[in-house]
Amino acid sequence: MIVVLLLVFLLTPVIEIYVIIQVGQQIGAVPTVVLLLAESALGAWLVRREGRRAWQALRGAFGSGRLPSRELSDAALVLVGGTLLLTPGFVTDALGFLMILPVSRPVARRALAWLIARRAVSVVGFRPGGPTGAGRSTATGPSSVWPEDRVVPGEIVEDDTDSRGSDDGPARQG
Repeated sequence: MIVVLLLVFLLTPVIEIYVIIQVGQQIGAVPTVVLLLAESALGAWLVRREGRRAWQALRGAFGSGRLPSRELSDAALVLVGGTLLLTPGFVTDALGFLMILPVSRPVARRALAWLIARRAVSVVGFRPGGPTGAGRSTATGPSSVWPEDRVVPGEIVEDDTDSRGSDDGPARQG
């Protein structure tokens, strides 16, 4: 993972400079700089607007008492997209707009979910859905996962408490 991050941090500026030079040769230096500044201004406005929306959705989910999985992923995408938009360059701006725009964010959200699921399989050994979609782990050993086909014999017994509210067993008849 460190090697991948190192390559990304080394190759991104090289790719950005190459694309900026190519665009500059096609439309000129001044229009290229103006275009980069316009993208940054538009990106800052979008980050502010979508960040506010993501924050309100997150607060609404917490307020209603439900798990804010979609809202958290949207907030993360807006944060990362905003960071990419602040980085000068056309490639990072395109990725940033993909993560921030409400039209394209579902695609980015699915890619993020796929990436997290893939990472969970490689790090933890958890395979969502297992071989048949049942949520089975690939770990082995005595403390791995309870087999799904194992039945524990027993019965469900209601809890009887006496009138004092103690949990000593069934109330005594007196």
